[in-house]
Amino acid sequence: MKIVVILLLFAVIASLFSGLFFVYKDKGNSKRAVTALTIRIGLSVLVFLILIGSYWFGLVPGGKL
Repeated sequence: MKIVVILLLFAVIASLFSGLFFVYKDKGNSKRAVTALTIRIGLSVLVFLILIGSYWFGLVPGGKL
């Protein structure tokens, strides 16, 4: 489970930097930056849902405050 979450977080970071690259390269003439950032949001939501599901099914131990 840790490997899946770490890989998804790296994918989020890669998508973030590709969006930054497209913003500077295209200078507003393309929708590639919007697409890259939309993918980043989708991956972030997926990581969040996987973590919630993992906690719910007991795959990730919960900490106590």
